[in-house]
Amino acid sequence: MTASGISHVSDTALWVAIYRAMESERPDALFRDPYARTLAGTRGEQIVAGLPKGRRFAWPMIVRTAVMDEIILRAANRDGVDAVLNLASGLDTRPYRLSLPRTLRWFDVDLPAMVDYKRQALRAATPTCTLECVKADLTDAAARRDLFAGAAAGSRNALVITEGLLVYLTPEQVTALATDLAAQPAFRWWLIDIGSPKLMKLLERTWGKQLRAGNAPFQFAPAEGTAFFEPLGWAEAEFRSIWEESLRLKRTVPLARFWNLLSRLSSRRVREENRRMSGIVLLRRR
Repeated sequence: MTASGISHVSDTALWVAIYRAMESERPDALFRDPYARTLAGTRGEQIVAGLPKGRRFAWPMIVRTAVMDEIILRAANRDGVDAVLNLASGLDTRPYRLSLPRTLRWFDVDLPAMVDYKRQALRAATPTCTLECVKADLTDAAARRDLFAGAAAGSRNALVITEGLLVYLTPEQVTALATDLAAQPAFRWWLIDIGSPKLMKLLERTWGKQLRAGNAPFQFAPAEGTAFFEPLGWAEAEFRSIWEESLRLKRTVPLARFWNLLSRLSSRRVREENRRMSGIVLLRRR
């Protein structure tokens, strides 16, 4: 185990679970995850304690969780999504904590050790939808394609989620994943989070050393943004800026309003670049 507590990319799920626990314990919580603290355990606390500004930088991931919750609930309860494929689901508890249609088919996919750990920890919990936990290594191309074909069967309007996954992949791995997803006509929507090269540089200065030592380096931040996905069969349908959403949800940095006003002195190009530094994106099939 490294000084940060991270020794494998799967350990980052413990880190994010602590942030969900922190938010859930606030009196004005944006969401409630009653399982997060138990799932994160002492390892999760160690990871956050071992990262520079570990607790101070919780706000972007809390915002990410809240915004994705909104989009998923809208998709399932209003827009007719009949299946959700949650790739590298980690310790996500949405099938247990969100008000989802009972008939919704939800596939939680992750490595065997993670699936077993979460299943044991949540053995007394009841999902709100039809949940299937799937053990799979997404780097195995043949297994990945078989998984996608099985999940797509019986669905006409499926949503894929890759929360917190793409940043740990190489551009080549993201290309292969996007291509295989686009090969399934039932996969009509894809919910991702994405950062810019500018954000990558900031994160590298803050957490780069710890994440590289823990075999979980950040790798994917395309200069072209969501245009990266267009040749692969996916187009941007909705972009939610983490910065703008942090202001809306009141989970942001100190003096955020001041910095927001100051940014108005910048050119339109710079303002848009900053707005798109980090975002939640809903992609649709082209």
